[in-house]
Amino acid sequence: MIAIVGVGSTEHVRRSSRPIGGMVVEASLAAIADAGLQPSDIDGIVTDVSYMPVRAPADEVATALGIGERCFTAHGLVGGAGVVGAPYLAELAIQSGKARYVLSYYGADFGSVVGGPYAFPVAVDTKVGLEMPFGWYGQPLYFAAMAQRYKHEYGLTPEQQAEVVIATRAHAARTPGAMRQDHLTLEDYLASPMIADPFRALDCSLISDGATAFVMAATDRARDLPQPPVLVAGIGLASTADTQAGYFTQHSPYPGTPAVRSAPRALGQAGVTAADVDLAEFYDCFTITTLLQLEDCGFCGRGEASSFVEGGRIGPGGSLPVNTHGGLLSHSYLVGAEHVVEAVRQLRGSRGEGQVPNAEVALVTGLGVPDHATLVLTVDK
Repeated sequence: MIAIVGVGSTEHVRRSSRPIGGMVVEASLAAIADAGLQPSDIDGIVTDVSYMPVRAPADEVATALGIGERCFTAHGLVGGAGVVGAPYLAELAIQSGKARYVLSYYGADFGSVVGGPYAFPVAVDTKVGLEMPFGWYGQPLYFAAMAQRYKHEYGLTPEQQAEVVIATRAHAARTPGAMRQDHLTLEDYLASPMIADPFRALDCSLISDGATAFVMAATDRARDLPQPPVLVAGIGLASTADTQAGYFTQHSPYPGTPAVRSAPRALGQAGVTAADVDLAEFYDCFTITTLLQLEDCGFCGRGEASSFVEGGRIGPGGSLPVNTHGGLLSHSYLVGAEHVVEAVRQLRGSRGEGQVPNAEVALVTGLGVPDHATLVLTVDK
């Protein structure tokens, strides 16, 4: 078993003038220092397979950090799945003796780069030729269609969607550095402009610049470091039988996420059930993904998530706090990396006002179409 021994983040802002590599280096140095290590101690790097190899390559980051010989470098799944699933590859490297301390990082410049996340579909010829001419373009529209299908099959009201957003905003208000900390009411949500029915602007994730990193080590080695080790108790990876180009319109079951397969694998490896989870950090690019993953991870039955979130259940003080830093909807858009860092801080008991009492088991998910990763983290007893 391995543990997360250090975490670090930059400031998260809507638009930064800083290069993405510089932000990654800052976050990585903070994570290494948090672990009580020096950059020269790092001998492994794991990142996602899609964005980081292009925007912040491991060789450039390692050189800027002053890391010596890298015995192990690997790229995992896409985006959020790659970040949340990074401990899988790190564990292979550590257990095989290829590395002692493995760094994982993710940086985003979606707020300042031309096109932002909307540039991704344009790079796919299938979408340009077959979907975009008919107006099928952009992530809000892709996920709004899933929400419409869910609404048709099970029922989904604006008030229930608002519960998800209001909960993230309440958590963000208790989180230093969260981008959206202003108080949000149901009336505020209903006044938010419609983007793609049934999504209002507040149903959609933030767009931001920033970086986040974490360091992993073998559990016995972790216990000699300054911070309380957070154990990687279970890791589940899954993909759909779809291409990235076809996922948004063709995946089956629709709507749904690969969490239906990755979550049971992670929970099973950890030897726990959904009922044992004290807090969940879901990849929440849109409100519908929170609802779908509540069901796919086993917290409620199919079609029950819309009512499950009512009454503040996933907000501060609720029976299942979800996205306790504010998530992608209210904290920042770091595709799941900040979700991992938040779970670590919660299990360390270092979240101050935002601390979930007696938190011992955290579940974290990352979606990177068509991939998904679920991570179960626990305290070291």
